[in-house]
Amino acid sequence: MSAPPPEYLVKQWESEQARLRQQVVEEDTEDWQTSPDFSGLERVGGVDLSFIKGDDVNACAQLVVLSYPDLEVLYEDSQMVTLTAPYIAGFLAFRETPFLLEALQRLERNHPNLLPQVVFVDGNGLFHYREFGLACHLGVLSGLPCVGVAKNLLQVQGVYKSKEHQSQIAALQKGGDSFPLAAASGKVLGKALRSSDKSSKPVYVSVGHKISVDTAVRLTHSCCRYRVPEPIRQADCRSREYLRTHFPAADT
Repeated sequence: MSAPPPEYLVKQWESEQARLRQQVVEEDTEDWQTSPDFSGLERVGGVDLSFIKGDDVNACAQLVVLSYPDLEVLYEDSQMVTLTAPYIAGFLAFRETPFLLEALQRLERNHPNLLPQVVFVDGNGLFHYREFGLACHLGVLSGLPCVGVAKNLLQVQGVYKSKEHQSQIAALQKGGDSFPLAAASGKVLGKALRSSDKSSKPVYVSVGHKISVDTAVRLTHSCCRYRVPEPIRQADCRSREYLRTHFPAADT
């Protein structure tokens, strides 16, 4: 049976995103989220997929769980996976979520005491064409609080790399400073965050599920030793190392 044409797939995926979007919770749901120092938060997760250069089908799906606030690795899971869904802009979750969800479910079965209380996702949440990016998708399906952290600005819903945007970035003086990413409608879809004193280039933080945008920004900053929050950085580093170890001839 041949794959459905992209037009059919897009309509199917848009419908699925709209259905799941209704389930996103955009506010704090856990006691630790309202604590000034996140008292009660002990485990933070990070997920990422890394590809062998030139191969957009075979990837290493990575989950890490770090202690909080020490940010030491408690658990890691590296799995080679074969992606079957095509890449279509705005629908990345349909390629990646199944494998990231499997990793979380595997952890819950085998080591439930290590299940993260929040998951950082290398990608966007509400800051998305239809307000339902990868972090929202994984959050709704897993039921876990999720935070989307993107390294590059998605130009969407009236947010552009304009001179005004660049001047707002320049005005971020220190780690923890942020400014809202407002859609043309006025709704704040996320925030640009200077995550570290050492890095003037911001990251873009948005709600995935079961957390407010302000808490997501505050938590992201607290998990940053460098520009990228440590759960995502560790997931990226370990997935790349897995590929280098198991596929030494490949350029990752």
